[in-house]
Amino acid sequence: MRNGIVSTLLAFAVLAASPAMSQVKMTRDQMLFYTSDWKGDRFPDGRPKLPDALLKRAVDMSIEDIWDFLRAQGYQNQFEGGWQALHIEKPFAGRALTAQYMPIRPDMAKAIAAEGKAEGRVGGTNMWPIDELQIGDVYVADGFGKIVEGTLIGSNLGNGIAAHTHTGFVFDAGIRDQEENREIPDFNGFYRGYDPSAWAQMELTAINAPIRIGRAVVLPGDLVLAKTEGVLFIPAILAEEAIGVAEFTGLKDDYNFELNRQGKNGAQFEGGWTAEKYDGFARWIEAHPDKLKMPRSEFDALLAKAKAHAEH
Repeated sequence: MRNGIVSTLLAFAVLAASPAMSQVKMTRDQMLFYTSDWKGDRFPDGRPKLPDALLKRAVDMSIEDIWDFLRAQGYQNQFEGGWQALHIEKPFAGRALTAQYMPIRPDMAKAIAAEGKAEGRVGGTNMWPIDELQIGDVYVADGFGKIVEGTLIGSNLGNGIAAHTHTGFVFDAGIRDQEENREIPDFNGFYRGYDPSAWAQMELTAINAPIRIGRAVVLPGDLVLAKTEGVLFIPAILAEEAIGVAEFTGLKDDYNFELNRQGKNGAQFEGGWTAEKYDGFARWIEAHPDKLKMPRSEFDALLAKAKAHAEH
């Protein structure tokens, strides 16, 4: 009898714990494992929370300047091109909330549906990630490149993403209702193609797990920068430094362009950065303070580092 009571209690404990042991949504411990180097703020579920101000600064950066920095740090698999977009000319940036989809398999779909019911989720699994989104997020989904019946959103779900994020999405998959989605205010999205078909024969298998988008690896909380040229996924642990270095590089370019236009660079059209040239750069910044988006202390630190390198 005693053994029977113990078994019953254990069974209740397992059932009570099951929502916390979600197989689809990454747990907080899993999130901390994959993003253990992140020391900043986090969302309650553990996803890194980059500052809003950094998201705004990122939009003005060039893909190349950030890409060069990431490659120098050993991150060579963070860019993917070849997209269609709702508004290809309008860049946007945000924090990645990731989702992974696979072709449907009945036994797996049954298990996932049961877990969703136990967690109180409603609707098709393509709605579940949308309900997790926060303002400033970008919904990033690995839909294995499927377009026909791979349309992860139509206009209803598009409006849902827009309301939750005020930002947009990046889908390695398709969308439908392209025309209506273009009319949604404060909303943009990159995707592989348009098709009028409805979403079918696909299953959500993970929320906020590491995913692959083309040749890029994306972790939840990454800084997503979508521009005409393509999409860059910047690791959260490097985002602030990457944006600062990219801004500094952009300012250097602006100064150098002006010297070229004035014929003051000689034959050093893209180089010749001596200590004296950096001094001239500093004076130029003093005369154009509106160009400086980063804190002046950050600029001064980057300038001192660059100048010391030039002197050696």
